[in-house]
Amino acid sequence: MYDTGSTAFMLVCTMLVLLMTPGLAFFYGGLSRRKNVVNTMLMSFAVIGIVGLTWVLVGWSLAYGGDGSNPVIGGLDQLGLSGVVGGMLDEAQVADGSSYPSVVDVTFQMAFALITTAIITGSVAGRMRFGAVALFVAVWSVVVYAPLAHMVWGGEGSLVGGIIGALDFAGGDVVHISSGLTGLVLCLFLGARRGFGLKTYRPHNVPFVALGAGLLWFGWMGFNGGSAFAASDVAGLAVLNTVAASAAGLSAWLVVERVRTGKATLVGACTGLVAGLVVVTPGAGYVEPWAAVVMGVVVSPVCYFMISHLKARLGYDDALDAFGCHGVGGVLGGLLTGIFCLPELSPSGLGGLLYTGSPELLVRQALGIVVTIVIVGVLDLVIVLAVRAAFHGRLRVEQSEEALGLDVASHGESAYPAYSGLDS
Repeated sequence: MYDTGSTAFMLVCTMLVLLMTPGLAFFYGGLSRRKNVVNTMLMSFAVIGIVGLTWVLVGWSLAYGGDGSNPVIGGLDQLGLSGVVGGMLDEAQVADGSSYPSVVDVTFQMAFALITTAIITGSVAGRMRFGAVALFVAVWSVVVYAPLAHMVWGGEGSLVGGIIGALDFAGGDVVHISSGLTGLVLCLFLGARRGFGLKTYRPHNVPFVALGAGLLWFGWMGFNGGSAFAASDVAGLAVLNTVAASAAGLSAWLVVERVRTGKATLVGACTGLVAGLVVVTPGAGYVEPWAAVVMGVVVSPVCYFMISHLKARLGYDDALDAFGCHGVGGVLGGLLTGIFCLPELSPSGLGGLLYTGSPELLVRQALGIVVTIVIVGVLDLVIVLAVRAAFHGRLRVEQSEEALGLDVASHGESAYPAYSGLDS
């Protein structure tokens, strides 16, 4: 029999992670301009429909199918989840040591694919054609996300997690670096929004931002806790570290804001909260709570500088800062895991630099990050060029549509139909 405790635990964690994508819609929607809030939120909801289908039809098989011998891709043996129900009914399957049914893991991993792909849309808010977004996320979820999940979490024969030996407890490489980097590539191809660098883009609904951040924070407990794949002490540690790092990230961001601008803001608190969650994700089940606090304290000033200063200096328009928060925070988290990882908790037996004095794990972490960046970056370029060709070279909406706002121009809807003033 399966372990009913772990099965129930994983079902709850799955539902928590599924909640994160609607939560992200509110977070991004609040950060967007009033005239683009419907479009911004719809991009996250569209991911639920599109990637939910691609995962069932092909994504799961490419990520976790096959016999694990291929270092970069799973297999084609479970297309359409063929055989999953039969395996669930086969009591002999329990002999492989699984503590819960594989159908639970299919949905849990689907939830990861959903939130990862939705993060990308924040970089293109306010200017990318909705059809192009839909086609891009459909292809990306199959060509980039699924193989990358296999490369990191596919077992001893996988490229990043097995051969290189990099650790990624819950998605530093797979989720945050991949989505943040992809958002950067897309916003570079699209170009800046109208008036970028000349006007200030203010969040149109700060309570939406707080609601979205709260849902993300709540869902992240299942995101990191469930990555222990059992109701265990490691799951408990992962949840504790998640709370500790997010608390530290939020507090540190408020301090940085107060020093830099003289005021602490609710948007800043929410951003620091997310940054703390991102940085601890690669090592949530591998580090001590005090180290999680250090990771949260360190990530906020780094991401703050990236978002508030370096982005403007380099001139790229990452609209809702998917790269500045997730990409940068994911890289930092992976490297800090190589420093703070407890040897006793490391699946490879390699401890962090702080405990062993050896840089071996840190080097493996850095190499895993570099390989992830190269693979994702190259595939992103291929996909975006193909999607642009499919749309006759026009990824971006017309200037008149951008000026009017994508809610009305692209969807014929308005979030605030009674409002007749100018947009902020």
